Amino acid sequence: MIKFLIPLAIVVLLAMPLIPVYRGITTGKKAKRAVIYNLCAFFGVIALSIFFPISGIVSAETTAAAGSAAGMGYLAAALVTGLSALGAGIAVASAAPAAIGAFSEDPKAFGKSLIFVALGEGVALYGLLISFMILGKL
Repeated sequence: MIKFLIPLAIVVLLAMPLIPVYRGITTGKKAKRAVIYNLCAFFGVIALSIFFPISGIVSAETTAAAGSAAGMGYLAAALVTGLSALGAGIAVASAAPAAIGAFSEDPKAFGKSLIFVALGEGVALYGLLISFMILGKL
């Protein structure tokens, strides 16, 4: 019974942050509560996975063969890709509207403004390249 309830609790906690998104809450006190809601769900999943490890789903042979060094390498590759994509999204989110505004005022500024948008996209490509290099070493 507990082998069914703990994964169910983890899935429910992972789905909890989607409730404010579904309701369309973006600003005000409700948005602050949604952030707190999200953090509580995150730390709830972490606590459940630490205090109640689910054994039997992954065999000991698989985890022993992979080793902790390979696991850290996969984690590093995932973090590099994710964080570089997040940084590129932030860069493009601020550069693209400015480029569109500059282009609408002066059509000759298209090439100059496109460079700044491409530089933001380059951050994600560099992160992906580093991720492939890390995976190549494993």
